[in-house]
Amino acid sequence: MNTRNIAIIAHVDHGKTTLVDGLLKQSHIFRENEALMTQELIMDNNDQERERGITILAKNISVIYKGTKINIIDTPGHSDFGGEVERTLNMADGVILLVDAQEGPMPQTKFVLKKSLDLGLKVIVVINKIDKKDANLQRTESKLYDLFLDLATTDDQLEFPMIYAIGREAKAWYTFPTDFETAADLTPVFDTIIKHIPEPVSHPEAPFQMLVTTLDWDSYKGKYAIGRVTNGTIRAGDKVVLLKEDNVKEEVQIDKVYLSEGLKRVEAEEGISGDIVTLTGIKNADIGDTIAAVSHPEKLPTIKVEEPTLSVSIGPNTSPFMGKEGKFLTSRQIFDRIHKELQTNIAFRFKINEKGTYVLSGRGELHISVFLETLRREGFELEVGRPQVITHMQDGVEVEPIEELTVDVEDDYLGNIKAEIGRRRGMLVYQEETTPGASRLIFEISTRGTLGLRSILLTLSKGTAVSNSMFLRFEKVGASFQQLRKGVLTASETGKVAPYGLNIAQSKGVTFVVPTDMVYQGMVIGMNGRDEDLEINICKEKQLTNNRSSGEDMLILSPPVIMSLEQSLGFIEDDELLEVTPKAIRIRKKILDPTLRYRSEKNKK
Repeated sequence: MNTRNIAIIAHVDHGKTTLVDGLLKQSHIFRENEALMTQELIMDNNDQERERGITILAKNISVIYKGTKINIIDTPGHSDFGGEVERTLNMADGVILLVDAQEGPMPQTKFVLKKSLDLGLKVIVVINKIDKKDANLQRTESKLYDLFLDLATTDDQLEFPMIYAIGREAKAWYTFPTDFETAADLTPVFDTIIKHIPEPVSHPEAPFQMLVTTLDWDSYKGKYAIGRVTNGTIRAGDKVVLLKEDNVKEEVQIDKVYLSEGLKRVEAEEGISGDIVTLTGIKNADIGDTIAAVSHPEKLPTIKVEEPTLSVSIGPNTSPFMGKEGKFLTSRQIFDRIHKELQTNIAFRFKINEKGTYVLSGRGELHISVFLETLRREGFELEVGRPQVITHMQDGVEVEPIEELTVDVEDDYLGNIKAEIGRRRGMLVYQEETTPGASRLIFEISTRGTLGLRSILLTLSKGTAVSNSMFLRFEKVGASFQQLRKGVLTASETGKVAPYGLNIAQSKGVTFVVPTDMVYQGMVIGMNGRDEDLEINICKEKQLTNNRSSGEDMLILSPPVIMSLEQSLGFIEDDELLEVTPKAIRIRKKILDPTLRYRSEKNKK
C-alpha cells in the first residue's frame, strides 16, 4: 500500500485539531453510528487539552484514502511545546500549514514553518476560517508569501499549493468559493496530499534503523517506542541494538510491532522503511535513541531541541496545611515523578542545585504550569518558587533570552498595553491595523519582562487582548526592573476567613479568598492597593453588643479574584512560594512568621 506521512502545523486556535476531526470522519474509518462521528476534538484526549482548548501532546493516527495510507501527525500550536513539534516533524515527509484567514501567519507559524523548511519537507497551505466576518484574504495571502520568501532555503520551496477551508464545517476548495453554502467536503485536502506530498523513501532491504521519536507506556506491555522506520524492515522477535547518546549499546529483542489504523494501534507482522511503527520489548529506550540491526549498529542524527528559557524550584509542601489535601507528599515521590516525565518530555531539563533543591527548566510559563497541573491532578502536594530566567555566558558576557511578543488588541486599549510593556523595557518594532478598530503590535522584550504579563494584558484590555511570544535570540542582560507588582495582603492569623475580616481586607485591595476558606499566617490573601505588603487579620469576627441599628450587619463583599496556576506562577515574587495541592492553589510568603520576615528583609538591606 502507498503511504504518506504528513504533520499538521498551525498557531494556537487556528483550527488544526478541528480539521483533523474532519479528515478522520470523512475517511470513513468510523461507522456512521459510532459515537466518535458526533464527537469534537477527537485527538485532544487529555483533560487539560480539552479544558485549555490547545494541543499539548503530539499524536499520530492514520486514514485510508483511495488506497493510500495517510499517517497524520497532530502537533501542538504553542511555542512552549516546541519540543513536541521538533521531534514529530522528523517522522513526516510534508506538512499542512493551517492559517486563520483573519489573523494570518502568527509567531508560532513562523517558528514551525522554519523547522519544516529546514528539514526539506513539502508544504501545503490551508487558509482556514474563510467565513469569518473580518477575514482578510488578500492580506493573509500577502503575509504568507512574505513569510516563505523570508524562510525558504531553496527556490522550489516558494511554490506551494493553497487550499481554502471552513474546518468546523469540514469543507475545502481549490479556489476561493463565491458561496460558502455550496456542497463541499475535504476532498481537495486529501487529493492535494496524495499529489504533492512525496512517498517515503523506502529501503526495505537495507539494515534496519529507526530513531525513537515518542514514548508511551501502559501496565500491560510496558514501554512503547514510537518512530519512523528510516531503513530496513522490523518484525516481532527480531534482535536489534539500542544505541544511546552516551555510546552505550544494548542488545534487545522486539516483542510486538504495531501500526496505526485510525485512532488504534493494530498488531502487524512487520514495519518497513517509511512506516511509523510502535515497538514493544525495549524497556530502556529514550527519545533520541537509535534502534538498529545487530549486523549494522549505526546511529542516526539525534533530535535537536532548543534549550529551556525558564526554571522553577520544586519541592514538597511545607505549609501548615501539609498532608491534608494530597496523597504524594515526599521529595522521593516528586523526584521519581519528574524522572518519569523526563523520559517523554525532551524539552524539560532537571538538576539538583547545591542547596539540594530540585530545579526544573522548561520552555515557558505554560510549559511548566501544564506539568504542575498534571502533578496536582495526580495527587501531589508541591511547593514551587518564582520562575527564574535562564542566562548563559557568551564570550565572558552574561546573556538572557529575548522574545518576539505579538499582541492583538482593540485600539481603545493600545495606550495601556504600550505603557505596560514599556515599563518592562519592551521595544515596539512593528504596528499594523488588522481589522477596523483593532491592531497588531510586535515587540522585542526580554523573557524576564514577559513573566506574569499575559494576565496583566488581559486585565488592561478587559479580556480581549491576545498575546503570543517566541524566542528570538540571546542578548546582554539588561538592567533590573522596578517593582512591577503592587504589595500583597497577608493573613496575620491562622483560621477560617470571617466576613468582617474580609470586609476590612477589601477596603485595602482585592482579595483571593471567600468566607469559610481556611487560611494560615503568612498566606497571601489578596493584593494591596499600595506598593508595600500589609498584614491583616482576615479571621476577625465582629464584636457582638446589645446595641443594634437597622442594616448594621449587612456586609457587601466583592467576589474574589481567582487565578489559574499559570497566572499564579507569574504573580509571585522572590520572597513567595506557590503551594499546589489537588484541592487548592495558594500563594504564601517563604517566611511565614511576620517578625522573622521583617528581620530577614532588614538584614538584606
